[in-house]
Amino acid sequence: MNKKKIAFAERLEQNSKNYFPKDLFDLEAAGAFLENMHTVFGLDTLMTDRHGTVILSFGNFDGFVPDVKNKPGNKIRVMGRTVCHIYIKSENVAEAQRDAVGALLDAYRKTLEGFSGKSYLASEQAVYIDELEQQVEKDAYQVKYSEQNDPLTGVLNRNYFMSRMRQLAEREVVPTAVICVNINDWKFFDSQFGEEESDRLVLTVANILQDKAREAGFADAVIGRVEGDVFHVLLPLVEEDEAKRYCARIQEACDTFEDAILVPSVAVGCVMHINVEESYRDAFSDAEYAMFENKFEIKNAPGYREKIEKGINKK
Repeated sequence: MNKKKIAFAERLEQNSKNYFPKDLFDLEAAGAFLENMHTVFGLDTLMTDRHGTVILSFGNFDGFVPDVKNKPGNKIRVMGRTVCHIYIKSENVAEAQRDAVGALLDAYRKTLEGFSGKSYLASEQAVYIDELEQQVEKDAYQVKYSEQNDPLTGVLNRNYFMSRMRQLAEREVVPTAVICVNINDWKFFDSQFGEEESDRLVLTVANILQDKAREAGFADAVIGRVEGDVFHVLLPLVEEDEAKRYCARIQEACDTFEDAILVPSVAVGCVMHINVEESYRDAFSDAEYAMFENKFEIKNAPGYREKIEKGINKK
């Protein structure tokens, strides 16, 4: 049997314990019938939920305490579980009418039980279908996410970043800031502290890139991890001074990041793509050149090596 069918069958078997009479049938209509039975034939009836709480009562039940465990009365069952009990007193029913009253009550009980079963099934099916639809949507999103995003950082992977870049080129969106970001000495952290720490370094930088884009209000920022330690960023319709402030805030966030081991230093190159005739490939080539100039400046600054190596003595 299909696993989903098994799961639904188990659900039907178990969930009936969560239902009360008011969830399964119209108490007012159910009570109207019992009230008429009392008025016309003198039949006293009392209905309780599965636990013995009185729901409906017609006639004299003074001093009567339902004992649903030892004296359950007439049970209404759904999927093998009792959902309510009907107690009767027929002393006031004419003897000639007792068989007819008994038949009416039995038909009422079967009708109520049948309606409750259908109501229960319909309710569970609706909930189950809704859950399945939500799961299908979730699965579809996860598949799409895995196809588009880098599994470590959550930013776009190289292929999807290139796809977004081509879309911007086709739409001739200018100006667009073209930014190349490279993690300084990523291989040093990988060799000294292992893959777990070097991955944490990459994730830290990715988070900074995304956080600073959100803070700047760049809702259309396109951020991708295009190599192990290299990120590319496109900022559509952003002016040059805004793009430079974004780059400065990235480096400031890296410089002020506090960690016992990691030092998320990055080199950044930024150019503006303002000519629709120019290719993004050429723009990124210029941004990469600017990034290498920035890297040379950073790595030759006084105290850089000492800062990078601070975690070695803590291993």
